[in-house]
Amino acid sequence: MNLCRKIYCRTIMGIFYIAKPFLPYHKPKILKQVNDIPKLLKKNNKTSVLLITDTSLRSIGITSTLEKQLKQYGISCTVYDKTKANPIVDNIEEALQSYKENHCQALIAFGGGSAIDCAKIVGARIAKPTKKVNQMKGTLRILRKIPMLIAIPTTAGTGSEATPAAVITDAKTNHKYTINDFCLTPSYAILDPKVTFSLPPHLTATTGMDALTHAVEAYIGHSTTKITRAQSAQATRLIFENIEKAYLDGNDYTARANMLKASYLAGMAFSMSYVGYVHSVAHTLGGAYNIPHGLANSVLLPVVLEEYGKSVYKKLYELAVFCNIADANDTYEIATRKFINKIRELNKNMNIPTTISGIRKEDIPLMAKYADKEANPLYPVPKLMDAKELELFYSKIADWSLK
Repeated sequence: MNLCRKIYCRTIMGIFYIAKPFLPYHKPKILKQVNDIPKLLKKNNKTSVLLITDTSLRSIGITSTLEKQLKQYGISCTVYDKTKANPIVDNIEEALQSYKENHCQALIAFGGGSAIDCAKIVGARIAKPTKKVNQMKGTLRILRKIPMLIAIPTTAGTGSEATPAAVITDAKTNHKYTINDFCLTPSYAILDPKVTFSLPPHLTATTGMDALTHAVEAYIGHSTTKITRAQSAQATRLIFENIEKAYLDGNDYTARANMLKASYLAGMAFSMSYVGYVHSVAHTLGGAYNIPHGLANSVLLPVVLEEYGKSVYKKLYELAVFCNIADANDTYEIATRKFINKIRELNKNMNIPTTISGIRKEDIPLMAKYADKEANPLYPVPKLMDAKELELFYSKIADWSLK
């Protein structure tokens, strides 16, 4: 990246950092059980809700108990279960229509980050009915209160239940982009380990590594605070200590609870301190090839951390020592190497590949351009890179890179 653009990016990042204490960040209220929802709705005089989920979750009956309980409490529940793994604008508009037709008063998102993101953007469309989804792209394009939103994460990874961000895919261009606004933070987050028991091992692995990516990128950036560093460090340690336990035994209540806590803490951290190039590159892979976000992050994280080089040595040393991966007497470089090797070890132990298939060389320049546009100038990355430099990551993780 040329010097002028570097100065511009760091200036914008600096302005946001200075403004951070004055911005209206807020935390969702935490509940521990899905069973608490009907009473919560009654207390808030909500008699009709839209439940947003996906077909697979509903087909295995995860939402059925809640649906029955709402009915018992006299609360009308309309279900939209067509959310895609990478939600598209059509999902938003279909769910919005259901909300209007059934005179709903609140939103419940039951699922992974896709369902929660879908519900957030439905809420944004309700708050700003004349504004199309693509007009909300970027930061602070809504600025209006959305309906009550209750988020029930069934994966311990995205942290979407704690963040003011949502990700959407334009099905026409296959471009994945973010919408950021403080009003998108859910009103309530239900951190119930029992709803994560049915998560298959491979999704436990990749969504857990997604949470690790949030924690690490939030920690190593230039926009951290004492609070976000503590949140990131705690989340990182919880993930290292629990992810393989949850992967090997999906009914391990303690491991599942700790992973949910880690995902939430990492979500809180990156809400304020942002993420980095792992995410911007992963988003383009999801948009272009429908690569699951957690998988893309898992594969990219060690590759990007290595490329950051000396710019992350001190902070990764701190994380490595805090997580008992390195000794305090290790050099920054050795501790960093141990930390990155630990990530690779986790990936290997949980059968996460080192490459991604299907990446076409001719697509890389456009994807890198999108990644550059998303990340710069707002992501406070430890080392600035432009589109040309970001192309390296696609090549490094492509399955043809090994041939």
